[in-house]
Amino acid sequence: MVDVIVVGGGPAGMSAALFTSKNGLDTTVFDTDQTWMHKAHLFNFLGIRSIDGDVFMQRAHEQATTDHGVDLHEDVAVSAVEKKDNGFTVTTDEDEYEPNYVILATGANRDLAEELGCAFTDEDVVDVDVTMETSVDNAYATGAMVRAEEWQAIISAGDGAAAALNILTKEKGEHFHDFDTPADVGEH
Repeated sequence: MVDVIVVGGGPAGMSAALFTSKNGLDTTVFDTDQTWMHKAHLFNFLGIRSIDGDVFMQRAHEQATTDHGVDLHEDVAVSAVEKKDNGFTVTTDEDEYEPNYVILATGANRDLAEELGCAFTDEDVVDVDVTMETSVDNAYATGAMVRAEEWQAIISAGDGAAAALNILTKEKGEHFHDFDTPADVGEH
């Protein structure tokens, strides 16, 4: 049983997946590898002086999968997301999945959010609260989906983390904080 499905493997999606998987939720990412990061070079990502977008994404995928157990399905598109009583049905060409939570991180492509019935703002972006939750319970939208022309990798990663922390708060029944210390290094 998958707890969380993330649609999109760019900075927002991989950040969300890393946090949920790292903290014990079975997390699957479907990624078509269409992230704008392949055209980017980062000079402004806090803690990284300079890195090619392709290298950044390779490291992000490795960190999430190898270090934190994310199940990454590369080059697999999600064709539909439907709300069910106790979660969702996520459909790909290969299979159907029934997660409790869905995080949409598909850049400026908002089709799945629209089909799911998520509310949109006057700027025609997905309407989310501060935790990145949409108008559909337990469905989150991150990154460029929720911003009108204000797209940036570090903001997208933060959006993904906000969604993940809210899911973890719901799962644990209390405010959850993912705060590692130097003593935790050996655990990860």
